[in-house]
Amino acid sequence: MDHKKELEELILTIIRENGSDLHLGVGKVPAIRVAGELIFLSKHPILTKEEILGILNEVLDKTKLAKFMEEKEIDFSYDFRGEARLRGNAFFQKGLISIALRLVPKVKSISELHLPPIIADIARKKQGFFLVVGPVGQGKSTTLSAMVNLINNEQARHIITIEDPIEYMYIPNKAIIDQREVGIDTKDPHIALQSVFREDVNVIMIGEMRTLETISTAVTAAETGHLVLSTLHTNNASQTIDRIIDSFPGNQQDQIRLQLASSLLGIFSQRLVPRITGGLIPAYELLLNNSAISNLIREKRTQEIDVVIETGSGSGMIDLNHSLLELVRAGEITIESAYQYSLNPKGLERSM
Repeated sequence: MDHKKELEELILTIIRENGSDLHLGVGKVPAIRVAGELIFLSKHPILTKEEILGILNEVLDKTKLAKFMEEKEIDFSYDFRGEARLRGNAFFQKGLISIALRLVPKVKSISELHLPPIIADIARKKQGFFLVVGPVGQGKSTTLSAMVNLINNEQARHIITIEDPIEYMYIPNKAIIDQREVGIDTKDPHIALQSVFREDVNVIMIGEMRTLETISTAVTAAETGHLVLSTLHTNNASQTIDRIIDSFPGNQQDQIRLQLASSLLGIFSQRLVPRITGGLIPAYELLLNNSAISNLIREKRTQEIDVVIETGSGSGMIDLNHSLLELVRAGEITIESAYQYSLNPKGLERSM
């Protein structure tokens, strides 16, 4: 069997159906995710062990395949004919191999992604720490890609990305863009991040901050004249700040509070909500650091941040409930969806 042809036909199915993900596993029919819903390709035969191994050999080189067999899971990226890119994860379940592939869309602009214009203003900053947060699959990497590409198209700056794996591919315009993939271009993301201080860099994009060391170095980089962009799997701005501080030992928490209070630009939390007309549209919360936010961080009063965001629209902040209501009023999403994606349904009801 031609496993490459089989894989390419499945990828074409995702593209044709405007899907986002492809799920493959031994003893299962393939499934794709479209607008958040799983659809099983029931006309496709059940995948065999031989087919999955054949597909795995197409997406992994020999070194990565050996690593997968030893460690039982691996992240990777796959280029489809130079026309599309997918990020993937292979893993074992019940002793059998499964593969999850996510289609990485082409880099889009901030306006094309229906993001607030203030995100462009943040991307134009010369230094500071900016985080895009939210659950898995809510468009965090896509938002960062739009910010990186805006810088690329507008400014002569040196951008370094540290990713595991590389997702979006950029075509350098006014900027120099160096993309480093963990496992290929660097063995350790923390060492790669430390190295940027000797690489004459202006903008650092970290695909995801996973360790205390990475967070600490990222904050230091923001303090020392760099624009640092990254993601975390947190629900909102106040939880993000608490997560960062709590990841440090007790005797270091006061120091990281001071660093965050001075270096943080903002935190953007987003959710992709089903549109009435089909597809997905982002709803979001935006915290912008100002004197009030800085004081709350320093004084260990992060529980009050939500209130500041709710009342801070005049300074550019955006509350998630307000964002959801605007989408309802614009006819983009249903009221039911607004309640489903709200982190404070009672507050949403009061705002109706």
